[in-house]
Amino acid sequence: MTLIIRIALAVLFLDELIVGGWNLISPETFYTHFPTADLTPPFSEHYASDFGGATLGIALLLGIAMVRPKAHFVVPAALAYSIFAVPHFFFHLNNLKNFTLGEAIALNIANGVVALLGIGVILLTAARDRRAAGATVDVGSPAKS
Repeated sequence: MTLIIRIALAVLFLDELIVGGWNLISPETFYTHFPTADLTPPFSEHYASDFGGATLGIALLLGIAMVRPKAHFVVPAALAYSIFAVPHFFFHLNNLKNFTLGEAIALNIANGVVALLGIGVILLTAARDRRAAGATVDVGSPAKS
């Protein structure tokens, strides 16, 4: 299960690294060239570069969790990501005014998948650790009251 958690964290890490780095280094080209970014005007270099920096901060947490997939790294990293990704998904779901049908479908599927992936990482980590804790219980000893 740890391999699945690491793969999911790697997907989220790469997503945040690319989006965050691009937004921080060149916010205007991100706005004009990243698919659908220009459909929710107006452009603000300040907000875009701040978003890039914050996104890179989340990428750092995800990267640490990917390398050291202990719950005390994974859960905060996935929560930080999910606190962004879930509202981001709902924002776009409710703001499709300038989108074609194809753009709206693609954007909402992509945003929904990564939002669910963040939540899924938390649930998988909890299940993995619960299973590991159950495996270490000595079933042959008498019950304690």
